[in-house]
Amino acid sequence: MDAFTAGLLQRIKTTESDLTRARDEGDEFLVEVEQGELDDLRRLAAEHGVEVGMSGV
Repeated sequence: MDAFTAGLLQRIKTTESDLTRARDEGDEFLVEVEQGELDDLRRLAAEHGVEVGMSGV
């Protein structure tokens, strides 16, 4: 796995965790921010052929 792929997958994992935390805390604004970031990261992964498991977040 190259550095780009590893970094992208780590960013996705971190963002999923941050999104879960925001939901648990009831922070609607942060949920929107984190969901947008996650959508962008998943789109970037798809554009570069990086497979991302869907965690259900």
